[in-house]
Amino acid sequence: MLEQLSPAERTAFVLHDVFDVPFGQVAEVVGRTPEAVRQLASRARRHVRREQPRFAASPAEHDRAVRAFAQAVGEGDLESLVSVLDPEVVWTSDGGGRATALRKPLHGRERVARVWAALGRESPHQPVEITMNGQLGLMLPSDDGYRAVLSFVVGDGRIARIDTVRNPDKLRRV
Repeated sequence: MLEQLSPAERTAFVLHDVFDVPFGQVAEVVGRTPEAVRQLASRARRHVRREQPRFAASPAEHDRAVRAFAQAVGEGDLESLVSVLDPEVVWTSDGGGRATALRKPLHGRERVARVWAALGRESPHQPVEITMNGQLGLMLPSDDGYRAVLSFVVGDGRIARIDTVRNPDKLRRV
């Protein structure tokens, strides 16, 4: 989530809200007035809150959404993907400079669904269920081994965030 903030917002948020640095000192770091830094931190807080689901999904709710996503991707079913994604879904990807990945987070149900439907239609492989951080995640296989691992944040029965790791260095441990 912090990657989506501007550098000044991120600095103000982390220094003030995480490390309790006074706004006056943060202002010196970012080269702005203390009032401007208060505004930066306020905007950053709102953005971070907006990115988090209001209520944590139960394990069953999380698993249902992830399995529905996997099935829709496997079938290349755009309509089913749209129905399982939150309208404000965010998809991030980490290639570590070693694998193709999104350069910037992709936002919005329709945009994210269109890309995943196309990927599902192009791939002969079905997503494989794995456990990541104690929750259901997915691994997307390819002919040369596993090419991506996906973790999900689910809220209100829909997927609110998809984080993809494609960096082969990180995938060796999975």
